[in-house]
Amino acid sequence: MVAIASPSLAAPPRFRCCEDTHGRRRHRPPPPLAPEAQFPERSMAAPCPRPRRIILVRHGQSEGNVDESVYTRVPDPKIGLTPKGWRDAEECGLRIRDLVAGDGADDWKVYFYVSPYRRTLETLRGLGKAFERSRIAGVREEPRVREQDFGNFQDREKMRIEKEIRHRYGRFFYRFPNGESAADVYDRITGFRETLRADIDIGRFQPPGERSPNMNLVIVSHGLTLRVFLMRWYKWTVEQFEGLNNFDNGGMLVMQTGSGGRYSLLVHHTVEELRAFGLTEAMLNDQMWYRTVALDRENFLLMVKISVFLLFPLME
Repeated sequence: MVAIASPSLAAPPRFRCCEDTHGRRRHRPPPPLAPEAQFPERSMAAPCPRPRRIILVRHGQSEGNVDESVYTRVPDPKIGLTPKGWRDAEECGLRIRDLVAGDGADDWKVYFYVSPYRRTLETLRGLGKAFERSRIAGVREEPRVREQDFGNFQDREKMRIEKEIRHRYGRFFYRFPNGESAADVYDRITGFRETLRADIDIGRFQPPGERSPNMNLVIVSHGLTLRVFLMRWYKWTVEQFEGLNNFDNGGMLVMQTGSGGRYSLLVHHTVEELRAFGLTEAMLNDQMWYRTVALDRENFLLMVKISVFLLFPLME
C-alpha cells in the first residue's frame, strides 16, 4: 500500500507594514495641518476682542409704509425710501456716530451688515453720510437678514384678510401663502447668527494687528427680522416674541457689552425704554444678568440650572 502525502497548507502571504498587497511601498499621507495653519486668523495668542456694540437699525420710512398699494405693483425688494425715509436714515447715522464717538476712543470704527432690499440699501447710504471713509471697516450684504417674504406681488384685499387670520392664528407660526412665517425667518436668522458669532470670534472684520475693542457692528434690516434676531440671540420664547412692539422707521436698538463682556440691552437703554419695546419683568431680569455676568463656563452652567429649575420645578 502506497502512502500518499497530504498536501501542505500554503503559508499565508506576509506583508510588510509599509507595503500594499502587491508589494509596493505605501506613501504615508502628510500629517494634518495645525488649526493655526488652516486658519491664520486663529494663530493669535490672545483672543480677538469683542465688538463693543451690535446696533440694530430698521430702515427709514419706505414707499410701502405710506401706501400699501405699492406692494401690488412693485416687487417688495425694489421698494425704496420716501424723502422722510432718507431723513430718518441720515438722522439715525448721526445718532450712531454720537454714540460710538462718545466713548472717547481714537480708533473706533463701524462695520455694516445689510439686507439686500432697496429700502435697506438706501438706509445704509443715508447712515454712511455720518462717517468718514476711514471709520467704515466694511460692508457685507447679507440676504439672510432680508424682510419676511409675504408672497411676491400682494393683493391688497387678500393681504388684509391674511393679516386678520395671522392675528387669530399667531404671529410667529402663521405662514403667508407662497411666503414665510416668522418661524421660517427664525430658521435663516439662526444661520446668520452662527456666521456673526464666528466673525466675532475670529475678528474677520478687523485685520490682524489692528484688533480693537472699539469696533461697532450695525445690522440694517427690517422690523420683524430684527425682533426675530433678538429672540434668537437671547433665547426668548414664542410668547415673549409675540409681545414685542415693532421698531420705528429709522429706529435703533443697541446691544452693548456689559462689565462681564456679554451683550445686554440694559447697558445703553433704560428699563422704561425696554418695557415700551415689550420686554417683561423676566426678560428685563435676564438683561440685568447679561449686563454683569462674566463670559465663562461656570456662569453659563449656573444660568442653565436656573432655567431648568424655572421650567421644571421640584415636585412633591
